[in-house]
Amino acid sequence: MNITFTELLWLFLIYSFLGWIFEAVVGTIKNKRFTNRGFSTGPFCIVYGIAAVTMQVTLADLMDNPVFLFIGCGIQATFIEWFAGKLLELINRRKWWDYSNKKWNFDGYICLEYTLLWAVLGSVSVKYGNTFFLFLYKLIPEPFPAVLTWIITGFVVLDSAVSLAAVFHLRRSKNKKAGSPVRSLSSKLYKAALAVIRYVERRMAKAYPVIEEKSEEILKKGKFAEGCGFYKLFWLFLIGAFLGDITETIFCRLTSGVWMSRSSLVWGPFSIVWGLAIALATSLLYKDKDKPDRHIFLIGALLGGAYEYVCSVFTELVFGQVFWDYSKIPFNLGGRVNLLYCFFWGIAAVVWIKLLYPRFSGWIERIPKVAGYITTWILVVFMAADILVSSAALIRYDQRAGGPAAQSGWQQIIDENFDDNTMQKIYPNAKQR
Repeated sequence: MNITFTELLWLFLIYSFLGWIFEAVVGTIKNKRFTNRGFSTGPFCIVYGIAAVTMQVTLADLMDNPVFLFIGCGIQATFIEWFAGKLLELINRRKWWDYSNKKWNFDGYICLEYTLLWAVLGSVSVKYGNTFFLFLYKLIPEPFPAVLTWIITGFVVLDSAVSLAAVFHLRRSKNKKAGSPVRSLSSKLYKAALAVIRYVERRMAKAYPVIEEKSEEILKKGKFAEGCGFYKLFWLFLIGAFLGDITETIFCRLTSGVWMSRSSLVWGPFSIVWGLAIALATSLLYKDKDKPDRHIFLIGALLGGAYEYVCSVFTELVFGQVFWDYSKIPFNLGGRVNLLYCFFWGIAAVVWIKLLYPRFSGWIERIPKVAGYITTWILVVFMAADILVSSAALIRYDQRAGGPAAQSGWQQIIDENFDDNTMQKIYPNAKQR
């Protein structure tokens, strides 16, 4: 089924709305009064929309295999629910929901009964629901469905931005007398914006009373990249990308007997998959460093497997290249992920959180503040440029395979500097879809 980006947005809105109805009904029954449990104020629960679109993009090939489709939907939806909970906790330093009183729960954010429910609902949506909702989309005369979809999407983005501002305003006001994030606006506009934010705060506090509790986390002041904020995560991303590339290069030398490039980028030995994995795992698990190894291993295995699967689908869809294929390894899923490597992800998570992260975190915090900030932003600009050029080179690499000659200026520049021979050296394992 070929689905356009606008049609994916349509599915995102539909399932976000259906998810909001589900959450509102559950919250209303539980609280015995109407409760809007969505993150945004409008009738949309975007976690459901994100889950539905992710399943459609990554699991549509499994529609003819109901068992794997059921398992895949359950794993992905559960991971997205856990990730959303951990992300909100990272922002507000409090749990927004807690399943600790339910049997077979994990981390208080996910539990077996909801995993099974998500698996059923996800399988139904991928196999039947998406076809039905896309049929409704095409019943509406053009261009109204596309215009309507983009207008509502704009509203959802704006609504979510205001809700996010309300969360940060709550967090700041809990711990100190803080100004508003919109104080730079004119007085009247500032008051109007603050009134909207405070309305959203009250709505969130009614649905999730825990977010108003004062945080007990107190960070030391005066060091560079303290805690687990942007600067710390960027340096960990950079270190993880570099060490990941070196690790894979040595692994290929030991197993295949050849030296080959394992970099994701055209400039420098950096593996983006590893860098993002380190930053993501740290942001989600650094507070769990005192929990049992089995806890971190299980999360690492599931998180790593889901992450690798999504990365495989994303790179294939965007760049038209298959960067790894595990079809010959037992217990693989579509050649994108396999059970053995999921165990490796679990072990890596334990080693990183228990042993390596505390050391790297301490080293990063020893960087002088001024030098650290300047160096960080220089590296941010370099990595952004590297990622942009690498993306353009990969897209053009795919276009050149039987496609037309370079027509625009950027295509000519890419062809001159990154021809097929150069790309084959940088990405020796990449192959066309």
